[in-house]
Amino acid sequence: MKPYYQDEAVTIYHGDCREILPILQFDAIITDPPYPDQHLEYGNSDIIFLDKYKCKQFIFWSAKVDFPLDYTAIHIWDKQTGCASEYERIFERYGQYNYKVWNYNVINCQRSASYQRDIFYGHPSQKPFKLIDQLVVLCKDQRVIIDPFLGSGTVAYCAKRLGHKCIGIEAKERYCEIAANRCRQGVMQLV
Repeated sequence: MKPYYQDEAVTIYHGDCREILPILQFDAIITDPPYPDQHLEYGNSDIIFLDKYKCKQFIFWSAKVDFPLDYTAIHIWDKQTGCASEYERIFERYGQYNYKVWNYNVINCQRSASYQRDIFYGHPSQKPFKLIDQLVVLCKDQRVIIDPFLGSGTVAYCAKRLGHKCIGIEAKERYCEIAANRCRQGVMQLV
């Protein structure tokens, strides 16, 4: 299968991750799949297929719905919003047993992004790059990270910036283009 985008550190595929994932080699998964209680327009939230990959995994998941897989730890992203969904859970699989809480504001508009020295790319569930950095650092022994639900490309951007290779798969072409542009622009630090 031909990549949508590729450079020395990042490869992006446009398509269904359930079809593409089995032909790839990787060491860790960091991903934010569509939740079964939100954004149903972004596709099937059935993540049971990830169970066959026995590698370190960090999977974001709704606070309102049971997580369907076994896990070794539950981490919390405290969005510091004060209303609605104040946190999301991050399930770690095949990893450590200590639980962490990360405090980063939600990225849902340019104003909230600039407050965190981030950039908003228009994706409805964009994660702060500083939060994703924390997860990439926890994958220090895993050289190739995959995000089967790439979205706007935050995992690819952070993995590249922190010296990892990353493979991203995204079903929506407009987000493939956003992710590719982020990776093309290099890995400049935001100040």
